[in-house]
Amino acid sequence: MEGDCLSCMKYLMFLFNFFIFLGGACLLGLGIWVIVDPTGFREIVAANPLLFTGAYIMLAMGAMLFLLGFLGCCGAIRENKCLLLFFFMFILLIFLAELSAAILAFIFRENLTREFFTKELKKHYQRNNDTDVFSSTWNSVMITFACCGVNGPEDFEDIPHLPHSSSEKATPEACCQRELQSREGMFVNKEDCLKGNERFQNRQGCYTVILNSFETYVYLAGALAIGVLAIELFAMIFAMCLFRGIQ
Repeated sequence: MEGDCLSCMKYLMFLFNFFIFLGGACLLGLGIWVIVDPTGFREIVAANPLLFTGAYIMLAMGAMLFLLGFLGCCGAIRENKCLLLFFFMFILLIFLAELSAAILAFIFRENLTREFFTKELKKHYQRNNDTDVFSSTWNSVMITFACCGVNGPEDFEDIPHLPHSSSEKATPEACCQRELQSREGMFVNKEDCLKGNERFQNRQGCYTVILNSFETYVYLAGALAIGVLAIELFAMIFAMCLFRGIQ
């Protein structure tokens, strides 16, 4: 009876990790294809910072799941306690990291307010100074999402110009409309934009634009996160049961 239970647990452990292995292999292959594809898709991804970052995240996640599934399958088939223990520790570290991130996000959620971002922008933003990480990041966000400031162009009225700046108005270059939403994209009319012509400026604040962009995916992301944590928990239970059942 105990042998049948052990065989069943071994089969479930192998099946569970085989699907993790396949999923990781698919993500890994897709990530590599997106990054090295010679047919032109690479240029599209490289032009969008979000897609570019997402491709590398997909690559890293694929590699991690590939390794995780491989270790789990090998540990189950060979009934190797060392591999099973390593698999358990790997899953446990990922589980604790995700749990810590969720707790920190809950604790600091009140800092992610419109007022907080407005205060930080006015305090640290240095317009077109891309050597400053804060300013460069904000410029990338405004260009990518075709938005301006936290609430709108008025956020920049009290921010001083850089020395020798030829801008006549408060609006930074990152708020000017572009034909393609990337740093390489051509301006629709840069001169008129910087002179204050609203027709060539992105007038909507980034807070509203980004909130609207991600609002659709909030519940999906929450359900997915709960599902992932549940799968990891079951994976640890299977690994420990098999580990203890191996003589």
